[in-house]
Amino acid sequence: MRLSELLAALPSPPSVSARGGAADENPVIRGIAYDSRSVTAGDLFFAVRGELSDGHDFIEQALDLGAAALVLEELPSDIDLRGRPVALVPDSRRALAPISTRFFGTPSDELVLIGVTGTNGKTSISYLVESILHRLDSPLREVGLIGTVELRFRDEKRRSLNTTPESFDLQSALRGMRTRGAEAVVMEVSSHGLELGLVEGCRFRVGAFTNLTQDHLDFHRTMDAYCDAKALLFSRYLAPGGHAVVNIDDPAASAILAAARGATARLVRASRDAGSGAEVRLRSAEVRLDGTTARVALPSGDVEIHLPLLGDFNVENMLVACGIACALDVPPAAIASGIAACPQVPGRVERVGADIPGAPTVLVDYAHTPDAVEKVARTLRPLTDGRLIAVFGCGGDRDRGKRPLMAEAIARHSDRVIATSDNPRTEDPLRILADVEQGLHKLERVAPERLEETGDAYVSLVDRRSAIELAIRIAREGDTVLIAGKGHEDYQIIGRERLPFSDGDEARRALENRALDLDSADRSRL
Repeated sequence: MRLSELLAALPSPPSVSARGGAADENPVIRGIAYDSRSVTAGDLFFAVRGELSDGHDFIEQALDLGAAALVLEELPSDIDLRGRPVALVPDSRRALAPISTRFFGTPSDELVLIGVTGTNGKTSISYLVESILHRLDSPLREVGLIGTVELRFRDEKRRSLNTTPESFDLQSALRGMRTRGAEAVVMEVSSHGLELGLVEGCRFRVGAFTNLTQDHLDFHRTMDAYCDAKALLFSRYLAPGGHAVVNIDDPAASAILAAARGATARLVRASRDAGSGAEVRLRSAEVRLDGTTARVALPSGDVEIHLPLLGDFNVENMLVACGIACALDVPPAAIASGIAACPQVPGRVERVGADIPGAPTVLVDYAHTPDAVEKVARTLRPLTDGRLIAVFGCGGDRDRGKRPLMAEAIARHSDRVIATSDNPRTEDPLRILADVEQGLHKLERVAPERLEETGDAYVSLVDRRSAIELAIRIAREGDTVLIAGKGHEDYQIIGRERLPFSDGDEARRALENRALDLDSADRSRL
């Protein structure tokens, strides 16, 4: 494809120039790259400004590797551009999306695209919808998934770096899935992805909203701006005649409904309130440690559902998933069987070490907002025979305001709390913990060796591995240990390094060591 054809995808196509003239001002573009390290001969290189680096600093590397043309926000004064054609744009990242969409032939037009947005619940809902569609005897059973944990279609899986991929990677993934036979794709759509235009070029047949609670204020600054970003899924990115599935129990639902109505979307409302008049309503639910049994009212009638995912909050996720299925005209039987067959969502109230005799219940969860930790701790409290021991931390270089709020939520429901590091990034872990401890003032701070004997107490430990080991060492059979914040992540970001670290692996190692210690103690008494 020629450079001019790609640039024509922009709302205001830029003029192209080249210092000293170019051998070809309209070259054939063989690929697109926004990371200079991945440039190959014939690529169009986008110099994107990021959080930690600026692509304009790597123009020479891109040229060395054979970039045929450049998209820049400013011309460098000290670099020989070697006669390569240059397109100047106001924002390289925003320009990348429509150009990538054209390069890959607008794959979303060939797919039933389902987008899920909201602060919490996106991953679980995506897994539920994928499982439901797999039960269909129709082309929609060929469904791909793009989200926080991974990108996958059929047997091919790839770890995700962000909830919503960079626009080039997103369009590449959609084209790849479609080429291999996908008919539908369900994807998580983050507020960053909406605000930064990463989903430009996508048109969603169904958009769904879960909830809005405090998160990402380091980026959005205010809750109103955060809500406005979420509403873009409905006001800007729905396909003509598309459906909007909205959890109307959330306080932000009115803003989302207004955006959807403005786009003339067809509404499917979901609610826990049986008398709400919503299209999808909860009649009843019994929540247990092995899942939930629920009766749900659908437009076609009531259906009995077994939800294998733990937690009262997953009832809300299930209702939104039912709403998406209704928007796609999925029969009630397929909805029920698909939900019942949904696999464990990685890092979402995920049980670790259930096969170890005498072990406490240890659960790893991705909860990293005040609302999410409140919901998971509140759910676990009545399901726990013994003590609820919580391990959690807060990310560095992110919204500081939510740190004491998360701590307060944890403290309300836990018997013992261990505050520790999450992903400190470039921030001092001790400063993060100082913010966290403001929300733990109702608990007594004790030394680690006193935590087991002291009720309503907390410990502050910088090292996350030591925090997990302490929680499991003091836990008894019948206790529940909640390890919150990182969930499925298999790394910890310290400084600018991404180091291997898995809450699940660390918890299992600690449980196995605990079992060995108990076995040794039993033998010594013989």
